[in-house]
Amino acid sequence: MQPPLPEGSEAGILKGMYLLREGPGGERPRVQLMGSGTILREAIEAADLLENDFGIESDLWSVTSFGELRREGLEVERWNTLHPDAAPRRSYLEGALAERAGPVIAATDYVRAHADQIRAFVPGPYRVLGTDGFGRSDTRARLRHFFEVNRYFIAIAAVHSLAQEGAVPAAMVQRAIEKYGIDPEKPNPVTN
Repeated sequence: MQPPLPEGSEAGILKGMYLLREGPGGERPRVQLMGSGTILREAIEAADLLENDFGIESDLWSVTSFGELRREGLEVERWNTLHPDAAPRRSYLEGALAERAGPVIAATDYVRAHADQIRAFVPGPYRVLGTDGFGRSDTRARLRHFFEVNRYFIAIAAVHSLAQEGAVPAAMVQRAIEKYGIDPEKPNPVTN
C-alpha cells in the first residue's frame, strides 16, 4: 500500500517524481532518498532509521518515472545546446533538487541502470541501489536483503555517502553496519 498523496503533488507525479515527505529543518546532516514503486516503503523506513538511530534528516521523494525524468533532462540538455545565447533552462529534476542539501540515494526493485539513467541530471552525489544479478530468494524481504536494497542497506548507503562528504564521521558507517546486523563479507549479489 502506497502512502497518501501529499496535496499539490499532482504536477510532480506527471513529471516523474514528487516530494512525499520533507525532513525537519535544522543543521543536522541531510540526505535525499528516492524510492520507486513498492520499494518506496523501504525508503520511508530507512528515513525513520536514519532519524532515530543517527539524527540524520531525510527528504523523501516518490519517483513515478525515471524514464520521464530522463526524457525531460535530455530535452533541456538539447535546448541548452541549441540555444547558447539564451539563459540555460533547468529540468524539473534539477530544479527540485538544486536547493536540497545532501547526497541523493535512489532505491529500486529494478536493475541499477533503471535509476542510473538520471545520473547526469542529479546535482551532487548520487548513489543507486538496485537488483542487479540473479535472485535466489523466496520472499520480497529476502530478495531485498540479497540484493542489498532494503531499508538497512539504504540507510547504510546514506550514512556512507554523508561520510564521503565529511558530513558525518566515517566511524558512523561501521556503527550502522553493526547496528543493522549486516555481514560485510556477504557475497556480492552482482557476482553470485
